[in-house]
Amino acid sequence: MEPTPTYFRHTKIIATLGPATESKEMLAELIIAGVDILRLNMAHASHQWVDDAMWFIREASNEVGRHVAVMMDVKGPEIRTGKVDAPIDLTTGSLFEFHIESAEPTGDVPSVSVNYPGLPQDLEIGKTVLIDSGLIQMRVETKDDTHIRCRVLTPGTLGSKRHINLPGVFVNLPCLTTKDELDLQAGVRAGIDFVALSFVRQAEDVRTLRRYLDSLGSSAKIISKIEDQAGVRNMYEIIQESDAIMVARGDLGIEIDYHRLPLVQTELVSMCQAEGKPVIIATHLLETMITSPMPTRAEISDVSNAIREQADAIMLSGETTVGKYPLETVQVMKNIIDSIEPSVKGVLNRAIELKEPKSKMLRSAAVLAQELGDSAIVVFTRSGFLAYVLGALRARGVPIYAFTDVEPIFRQLLLPWGVEPFLMAFSDDPEQTIANALTMLKQKNWCKSGSWLVVITNALANEKVIDTLQLRQIE
Repeated sequence: MEPTPTYFRHTKIIATLGPATESKEMLAELIIAGVDILRLNMAHASHQWVDDAMWFIREASNEVGRHVAVMMDVKGPEIRTGKVDAPIDLTTGSLFEFHIESAEPTGDVPSVSVNYPGLPQDLEIGKTVLIDSGLIQMRVETKDDTHIRCRVLTPGTLGSKRHINLPGVFVNLPCLTTKDELDLQAGVRAGIDFVALSFVRQAEDVRTLRRYLDSLGSSAKIISKIEDQAGVRNMYEIIQESDAIMVARGDLGIEIDYHRLPLVQTELVSMCQAEGKPVIIATHLLETMITSPMPTRAEISDVSNAIREQADAIMLSGETTVGKYPLETVQVMKNIIDSIEPSVKGVLNRAIELKEPKSKMLRSAAVLAQELGDSAIVVFTRSGFLAYVLGALRARGVPIYAFTDVEPIFRQLLLPWGVEPFLMAFSDDPEQTIANALTMLKQKNWCKSGSWLVVITNALANEKVIDTLQLRQIE
């Protein structure tokens, strides 16, 4: 984020890297423009690209003096059709066949292979099959161990390697594919800060990824993408097991009734806030800006809604990977945030359950800072926990300046709402650490002389370390 005398941006911005933005020059401009986290989408990426992208990101960050976090988005279990020699035209009412890769087509109707051999076992007769983001709809008529015969419900043209959605069907695919594991190895070597896992269906998927990251020695935080009916059904247990949640509205809007999507989004945001977990709203926020220099009024309203719901972050996908106006989309995001955030009531999040006395002290700090006006909270953390809780409290108008001496934690603090992290060595003397932090805030124009700050830190009292909440004034 970038300091201004009168306004502090709470909502974070995530941009996806792609051909439109992967050069070092464009990365530097994105970082200056205010992007907080850069996303690497591994659906079509090579490991060499990951290494190059990470090097460019770190170089650009160092040159412009502003750091960003990096999220690797792994593909997860995905069912796709195979290659076709020529696009197949499908007409309503006609029959169409899927066959597993080890079987041959029957030959009497148009057919395509699928990359998941268990599909005939998982699909029941009468179930709906959606292809290519739901553009083509079919219903299962008959099946055997290797073939599925469907009736075409909506016409369309089927090309190669199209994505298949199966609303309400729990497929027995592993949550991490071999490709995902290799991608994660490359990402951990490169130094990723977050891993976004696609199609999270149950809490065990998150635990599986956690075990794999542990085996690689990675402390990357896990962002679970909710994008099918199983994920929605199991959202509570998934949220509890995850470090953060992404409302992945692209596939989710296909997998559930489209008119329920806003309700599910609101439910996920509310549940994340109650559990103190960051939540990201993703997909189609400014979709028309891939080709247009201006957003639609509906898109402006959609982004505004995410800000009013107080999501931690809003994410750009195609807008910054292949779009014509990547920098403009970031500026549009910032303009909408700047207009909408001050209009949101500064009511603290009361849904979050704070169990520890120290956590309850954080709520008191938020109340005090809001009542002081033109104030901020300063917190010192080595795990990031205190700053994440402070962000979850949603004290609008109160910047949370989080100081840490742990570099990975510094970057992971770029996700929570309202948290501005600083990397700084800690002194053995808590008083010296506070003085250093306040000096840094003043020198970097985050605070002006005379401002009162609420400081949460340890202090020594009769040789015992105690938790304290202090009032300090910038000199």
